[in-house]
Amino acid sequence: MSSRKRPLVVLTRKLPDPVETRMRELFDARLNEDDRIMTQPELVAAVGEAQVLVPTVRDRIDAAVIAQAGPNLKLIANYGNGVDNVDVAAAAARGITVTNTPNVLTEDTADMTMALIMAVPRRLAEGANILHTQGKWSGWSPTWMLGRRLGGKRLGIVGMGRIGTAVARRAKAFGLSIHYHNRKHVSAAVEDELEATYWESLDQMLARMDIISVNCPSTPATFHLLSARRLALMQPTAYLVNTARGDIVDEAALIGMIQDGKLAGAGLDVFEQEPVVNPKLVKLANKGKVVLLPHMASATIESRIDMGEKVIINIRAFLDGHRPPDRVLPNRV
Repeated sequence: MSSRKRPLVVLTRKLPDPVETRMRELFDARLNEDDRIMTQPELVAAVGEAQVLVPTVRDRIDAAVIAQAGPNLKLIANYGNGVDNVDVAAAAARGITVTNTPNVLTEDTADMTMALIMAVPRRLAEGANILHTQGKWSGWSPTWMLGRRLGGKRLGIVGMGRIGTAVARRAKAFGLSIHYHNRKHVSAAVEDELEATYWESLDQMLARMDIISVNCPSTPATFHLLSARRLALMQPTAYLVNTARGDIVDEAALIGMIQDGKLAGAGLDVFEQEPVVNPKLVKLANKGKVVLLPHMASATIESRIDMGEKVIINIRAFLDGHRPPDRVLPNRV
């Protein structure tokens, strides 16, 4: 048996058992068996001794934490598609490589996005909650619990990357007209397949859509991309769905518009102050104006295992002296 010392890999959260088992086989893996969120001092201690850190979206690996990294820390293998929880530039300045887990959450996130696109206009959550109260439902009525038909409506997708495109394919099958705003056109083949209309101006698209789906990444450039001014451009009969990141939407402005009847409703899987959910949103949910989910768009067993396998591939490639396949560069964030 080889006496070569295995690299210390610190996991900040509990991962699926198959992933942790493989980690233990390959590395000196320090697990978080209690799945307790690590405090900042604990994160500082972890970066001080680990050779590889495996954080999640809940772990803030900012410049202050990275500044206290030990000389052995060479890789931050983020367990997640987004890297808004990691200061990639600060890591690069210290010679620390950052990786993520792209392309494994696309289909699951698109499924949940489509579920919210259906749930909000058709009042699914509101209808289901009626049955939780004995005697509240008196039976079918021609004018009761009327929602909005999906077919023929215009869907505006903000961010036509892999997830946005996957959402568009699902939505087209439901008879929605596909529109999108992106930094650039998708390929002509994809536009033709989806019969999609490109809008260079986000403002102009927002003013004409029945449903808006937010599918762009969270970056400094997209913070409050859907600002109070832009939300005010939407039609009062329109709905907003967000399965990307909470800070892309001005949540306070969104709440105010729904309260004032200037927007029909929203379906949200992410929130600006996660894990805190604004109590006003909860009140709106109780009134059937919004559908709220606890950041679970990618929460399938398959995706979580696929994410873990991506992390392992990146770690092994890095430790073998190769460029990790999912390296994140500061200028790409």
